[in-house]
Amino acid sequence: MNHLVSIDQLSQTELEEILDKARLFEEQPNRDLLKNKVVATLFFEPSTRTRLSFETAVNRLGGRVIGFSDAKSSSTSKGESLKDTISMVSNYADLIVMRHFLEGAALYASELNRVPIVNAGDGANQHPSQTLLDLYSIRKTQGTLYDRTVVMVGDLKYGRTVHSLISGLSNYRPRFIFVAPEELALPEEYKEYCRSHHLPFEETSDFSSEVIAEADILYMTRVQRERFVDMEEYERVKDVYRLTADMLSPAKEHMKILHPLPRVNEISTDVDDTKFAYFVQQAGNGLFVRQSIICHVLGIDVK
Repeated sequence: MNHLVSIDQLSQTELEEILDKARLFEEQPNRDLLKNKVVATLFFEPSTRTRLSFETAVNRLGGRVIGFSDAKSSSTSKGESLKDTISMVSNYADLIVMRHFLEGAALYASELNRVPIVNAGDGANQHPSQTLLDLYSIRKTQGTLYDRTVVMVGDLKYGRTVHSLISGLSNYRPRFIFVAPEELALPEEYKEYCRSHHLPFEETSDFSSEVIAEADILYMTRVQRERFVDMEEYERVKDVYRLTADMLSPAKEHMKILHPLPRVNEISTDVDDTKFAYFVQQAGNGLFVRQSIICHVLGIDVK
């Protein structure tokens, strides 16, 4: 049974096949490939873009969607275990797309082996569909995935999109610059991953014009209030970095700004009208990539 729990489980060939099929869906998104298929979207944690893009992907492929967007409206509010929820929903659906606040929840659900599981984010761990749309956006705007300098800014401690993207780019000779305050620095396990995969990286707490000048991709992240236990710590770091249009004067002509969204204060609205802003289009790419992911997991051929 085919699951997508982590970006690490995809070979380079599989990853590129998903991106290539996403391009076909961008050219023709409405296809009757999920006729008589039911997809369950189980979102134990709030989401807008991920949930709606998965549900739109199913609808544009001719399938049906069931599920919930708030765990309080499910039987988990009555104490039902994750195992029982997955087992029950598997009676009704051909595929489950799941977001959960606990790291490892998607892996656990996949090990039940009831129906294919797609991880739509598990705690601070992984977000493989976001990584694939990030890779699609990088390849589309840069013309290649190879030899890019990627500057990651903000919450690198809890940012699952950052953690997944480091792995997703590992075969493409990236160079990373990690910009974060000490409290939100990239965890040691991901730095060790870079070392073991010979991925050059630098760390700094200074979000300077010199750093922006080096970027091919400027990957902004929000400081995630929901990941903090200590609210005083959150208040100290929540506005530590803010990108404004006047900071972009040293940027390379082809540089693009990505953000997994939602944004709060980390990107000023005056950036939106610059040629560097790509985060709205990036979110739009999520539809085509998630159509491709669904077909990949279900073994559906796309031409």
